[in-house]
Amino acid sequence: MVSPVVFALVMLFFYLPLTILIVFSFNRSKTMAWTGFSLHWYEELFLHSRTLWNSFLNSVIVAITSASVSTAIGTLGAIGLYWYRFRFKKLLQIAGFLPLVLPEIIIGVSLLIFFAGIKMQLSLFTIFLAHTTFNIPFVLLLVMARLEEFDFSIIEASYDLGARETDTLVRVIVPLAFPGILSGFLMAVTLSLEDFVITFFVAGPGSSTLPLHVYSMIRFGVSPVINALSVVVIAGTVVLALSTRNFFKYIIRK
Repeated sequence: MVSPVVFALVMLFFYLPLTILIVFSFNRSKTMAWTGFSLHWYEELFLHSRTLWNSFLNSVIVAITSASVSTAIGTLGAIGLYWYRFRFKKLLQIAGFLPLVLPEIIIGVSLLIFFAGIKMQLSLFTIFLAHTTFNIPFVLLLVMARLEEFDFSIIEASYDLGARETDTLVRVIVPLAFPGILSGFLMAVTLSLEDFVITFFVAGPGSSTLPLHVYSMIRFGVSPVINALSVVVIAGTVVLALSTRNFFKYIIRK
């Protein structure tokens, strides 16, 4: 059993930096010395930070699109690897999970060399391709974990009732594996939004994402606008997490 003191220290370690960040997002000055309460930095964020919001929009577009494509590919790949027997199945499983253990800098450099080799101009599209590539293994892992708990007798029952393979996939396998599919999608969105290393290598002119933009800002000193943006992102994450939790509860009750 975990000691209350240890638990309190762990929570303090996790949340004290976030608390400090939230408090100083309302600080009047740019320094770490508290000079008074102010909403000035939120005004700067929402009214005078167009390039920052453009970068945020780029991140959202790439995150949603790459997560959708990687979820579709990863889900079909997990179903194929789990239920079908074919040559080189083990090799494909190893190849599918290998990017999980590779350093991101290796993936970023290899993708940059690949894009340069096929003479593809670096842009938002290359970021989308890169994020889709490194998201697929995570979706594959989560969906396969869900399929491991699957009762195969349900599949046999659907075949006995005359269902075709496509009907069984759409009406039986996908609905039962949906929690894993949704988890994979949300994981892919999160990984895409926060990725910096791979994006740094494959981003072109005019295709800056939020992590790249924040990095370019902090090279000249930490701006309190970043604190305000971080608070907005934290609030959005909390709302999304609570909504997802309630959605899962609703699905389980159904």
